[in-house]
Amino acid sequence: MKIIRALLASIVFLFMLLTLYIIHINFFQVDVVFYSALLDGVLATILVSIILFKTRYFELFNYFEKIQMSIIWLMLGYAFAISVPTVIDRSLSFYILEKLQQRGGGIKITSFEEVFTKEYVKEHRLVDVRLTEQQMSGTIVIQNGCVKLTKRGQFLARFSRYFRQNFLPKQRLLAGEYTDDLTDPFRQSNSVSDYKCK
Repeated sequence: MKIIRALLASIVFLFMLLTLYIIHINFFQVDVVFYSALLDGVLATILVSIILFKTRYFELFNYFEKIQMSIIWLMLGYAFAISVPTVIDRSLSFYILEKLQQRGGGIKITSFEEVFTKEYVKEHRLVDVRLTEQQMSGTIVIQNGCVKLTKRGQFLARFSRYFRQNFLPKQRLLAGEYTDDLTDPFRQSNSVSDYKCK
């Protein structure tokens, strides 16, 4: 009996999550897709938890079980936010599939660099999207036409670089060969000074 009611409550949560998400993306302004979807997950958890704690139908669950279900719903909301809208919105892998479909199912492998630099960046407004996300996350500020790291941005950049160099695969398959190129992508980067802020 408990399992059936827990499943029913979880179905209500999923319905609420999808309803809030659809309303949010269609009728409200969204600054960052991930944060927006995450908010929908939190709101759905709160609303269904109120039902869980206040209705007689769920009285057979003790307080601990109700808290546990609410935490599971929060995690499901997070998993949805990061795994569905955020991945589709940001994923280069999905872009490749969509672009292949748009071009009739096939593109010459030698043309992919041009597709990425001339089409992907423009079509997905990549610079605008990423700068907006970073601003909303508090990792950068834009002052007098110059993008600058905040203290939080400095910390995350150091952490990311450390993690990349020490905890990403040293033998990763890229274009048919195993390499450690992505543990230090700046290794062969040319130093360009004309775009630096003074």
